Amino acid sequence: MTDGRLITSLTNETVKAVRALHMRKEREATGLFLAEGLKFIGEALDQGRTPKTLLVGMEARPHPLLDRAKAETWQAGGEVVTVTHPILEKISRRENPQTVLGVFEQAFTPLAGIRPEAAPCWIALEQVRDPGNLGTIIRTVDSAGCGGVILIGDCVDPFSVEAVRATMGSVFAVAIARATTADFLAWRETWPGSVVGTRLDATSGYREAAYAPPTLILMGNEQAGLTDALAAACDVNVKIPMRGRADSLNLAVATGVMAYAVTDALAR
Repeated sequence: MTDGRLITSLTNETVKAVRALHMRKEREATGLFLAEGLKFIGEALDQGRTPKTLLVGMEARPHPLLDRAKAETWQAGGEVVTVTHPILEKISRRENPQTVLGVFEQAFTPLAGIRPEAAPCWIALEQVRDPGNLGTIIRTVDSAGCGGVILIGDCVDPFSVEAVRATMGSVFAVAIARATTADFLAWRETWPGSVVGTRLDATSGYREAAYAPPTLILMGNEQAGLTDALAAACDVNVKIPMRGRADSLNLAVATGVMAYAVTDALAR
């Protein structure tokens, strides 16, 4: 079994196509995204996701997982290519790049395809802007045993390189849906459990509310918080008390607090 073709030119068409996936318009046009590192590739394989293209650096050390990644990529009809270190640097835009990169197809779950009863808790995010926040939230949702993430309105791309890095591989394990505000509000009417919003002006503490499974938690934008329209669609709005000088929490941290508080409450 060979390691596929060798690419040494920085101007090679495959290199240019993979590097272009840093741009949102290219990801949207192709439906592809870039994941970096053998750990990410392994997470994908465990979820039944194989790379369309697997790029392996010439200095990559032998590893059983790398052998598996090559074999499963070939079996699925993908391509394995060997590339030089300068190519890895150019694609990843890092001086110390990972030695294994994968190009994958994006996967969005339609709202109609979400099964609320599949998990005790789900997270909906309104107009989240920061890719690091979104990636961290996806990882936290996976860690807390939540069902998935619903992106409402104009949100950052969950398949941007920065967001994918922050998921630490959970992007392959968590259902990700997206919807307009109008579509979300219509779909929310069918939700069988609690719908809980988070607002700094809420009167109820997050530990005081009664949560009925499955619970859908709505989190607002990093700067503006949850809009009035979505807050009005919630059964209850709660707040996380600020006991120090800071007047708010980072969105990813706040979402983690809520996710664990709700899943713990429902597990009792």
